[in-house]
Amino acid sequence: MFDLTDPIWETITRFSINIIVMITLIFGLYYRRYQDRELATTASLFNIVAFSVLAILSSVQFSLAAGFGLFAILALFSLRSETIGKIEISYFFASIGIAVICSVAGTSLPTVILMCVFVLLGTWIIDHPKMLQSSHSTKITLDSIAGTVLSDPVKLSEDLSKLLGVNVLNFQILELNYVNDLARLNVFYNTSLEEKNADQI
Repeated sequence: MFDLTDPIWETITRFSINIIVMITLIFGLYYRRYQDRELATTASLFNIVAFSVLAILSSVQFSLAAGFGLFAILALFSLRSETIGKIEISYFFASIGIAVICSVAGTSLPTVILMCVFVLLGTWIIDHPKMLQSSHSTKITLDSIAGTVLSDPVKLSEDLSKLLGVNVLNFQILELNYVNDLARLNVFYNTSLEEKNADQI
C-alpha cells in the first residue's frame, strides 16, 4: 500500500508537493498578477526538469554543489539572450528553488512542506500589490536621445514626468541606440503628482 519509507512512494509524494506548490506560486500568484504566459510556462517546465534531475542526482550521491552549479549554468544559458525583469527572475528562481527543496533527499517531508509554505507566504506578502501600491514601472522607447540622459538625470526625470503625466521617481537606461536615435528606458513612477508637490513644499 502507501508506504513513505519506500523510495518510490517518497519520490511520488515529494513530486506531488512540488507540483502543488509550483502551480500555486506560478499560476496562483505570478500569472494572475502579470499575465505572462511565456515566463509561466518556462518556469513551470524548469521546475519539473529540475526536480527530476535533482531527484536522480540525490539518489546517486551526486554533489549538491555540483547540482546547483549545473542548474545555474542552464538557467543563465537559457535566459542570457533575452532581457528579463527582476520580478520575473525572482519567480523563475523561486520555481527552481522549490524543486530543489522538494527533491533533495535527507530532509523530512514536514520540513519540506514548511519551507515551501515559507516561500509561498513570503512571495504573497512581499509582492502583494498593496505593499508598494504607489509605485509602478513601465518600459518606454523614445524616438530621440535627450542630451541630458546621462549628464542630468534629474532634468530628464522632470521631462519624463511632463511627457507621461505622472510623477517619475527614477528611471533605468536599457538601451541607447545612437544609430537610430532611440532610447529604451525602464521608468519607475507613481500617479500622484500631489506627492511630488508636497515634497517640494
